Amino acid sequence: MTDAQETAADTSLRTTGGAPPEDGGTSVTGAPNAEPIPLLEPREGIPPVIADAAALADVIAAFAGGSGPVAVDAERASGYRYGQRAYLVQLRREGAGTALIDPVACPDLSGLGRVLSDVEWDLHAATQDLPCLREIGMVPTRLFDTELAGRLAGFPRVGLGAMVENVLGFVLEKGHSAVDWSTRPLPEPWLRYAALDVELLVDLRNALEKELDRQGKLEWAHQEFDAIASAPPPEPRKDPWRRTSGMHKVRRRRQLAVVRELWQTRDRIAQRRDVSPGKVLGDAAIVEAALALPADAQALSALNGFGNRMGRRQLEQWQAAVDRARALTETQLPAPGQPVTGPPPPRAWADKDPAAAARLSAARAAVTALAEQLNMPQENLITPDTVRRVCWEPPKDVDPETVGAALSGYGARPWQVEQVTPVLVAALSA
Repeated sequence: MTDAQETAADTSLRTTGGAPPEDGGTSVTGAPNAEPIPLLEPREGIPPVIADAAALADVIAAFAGGSGPVAVDAERASGYRYGQRAYLVQLRREGAGTALIDPVACPDLSGLGRVLSDVEWDLHAATQDLPCLREIGMVPTRLFDTELAGRLAGFPRVGLGAMVENVLGFVLEKGHSAVDWSTRPLPEPWLRYAALDVELLVDLRNALEKELDRQGKLEWAHQEFDAIASAPPPEPRKDPWRRTSGMHKVRRRRQLAVVRELWQTRDRIAQRRDVSPGKVLGDAAIVEAALALPADAQALSALNGFGNRMGRRQLEQWQAAVDRARALTETQLPAPGQPVTGPPPPRAWADKDPAAAARLSAARAAVTALAEQLNMPQENLITPDTVRRVCWEPPKDVDPETVGAALSGYGARPWQVEQVTPVLVAALSA
């Protein structure tokens, strides 16, 4: 049993509905005779949804007066609504209990963000929730990511449900993870699920902190968490239409123009209707039209994704986008590929630079072996892109100082530089 599991086995952590018997006969998963315990109800019951300024002010005051870190989660309506906005925000803090906030009714949570600005935020898969939290004024300065902590600690399954079960011995009900959270009013079973998502997050954080400390990785985790908290918002993606599923089939520039016009038309409609773009027109239909280059709406209606229940007006709308692409001059057509800012694809290295290909092969093998030795995923030890860049253009004089500087220049954290530099120096010098 790991230190994390021993910590979790302490029944003082289990002050929830469905707690084990007082004699401690039930242990965490993995211990002899252990049976995971279904977590059925939040310990104080399902809190009311905060949906007005007065109730929000009370929550802000309660959380300002709480103690310790704050567990934070957000629910989005991916696949149902346009964009990635939050439709429910869940928080829990010692002394304040659990709060469920409707960010549609209360779109400005900057006041709550301010009173929690100096508090550690505990999130699971923080990079997924931080963008939608930032939109409503909630930006942490310190955080602990329990999913990333699980990766660094070597857990094979790092979803919240798996981590809570394996570390704390409880089973979370996960049946509502993909529902339409823009639904109003939110059904009670969904609210129960949402409240339970933050119920044990601080307990999980505490157990993982002990496990990381036992493995000598706690400082590494802190560096990773600091990097997430200090990272600026991502730049808007250039030419997002190029990520249309099935684009590998589209090779001619005129066809690329059709994809672009249909994608942009779909995006405008989806934004106006506030629905997921995929509900307006599927990627497969866009690619089908690009390959066929239909001459009119009748020809378009014969393609997969455009027939059946699609009305004449809709067909004409999509055909107009195709016609715009067909009318472009050669100079207006999109380039076949995006500009490459880094090394070429590794499959091309053997032809372009055999020595670089040999370096990459040696470096990949060395990094993989080191990751296995440290019991963590290779991509958390160092990003594959960083390895490729260093191998494609290594320092003129390969030594620990120059290789370490190159890694730092590509954004590697100090702990990564310390661990990876020796094996990369050896690979680059071979």
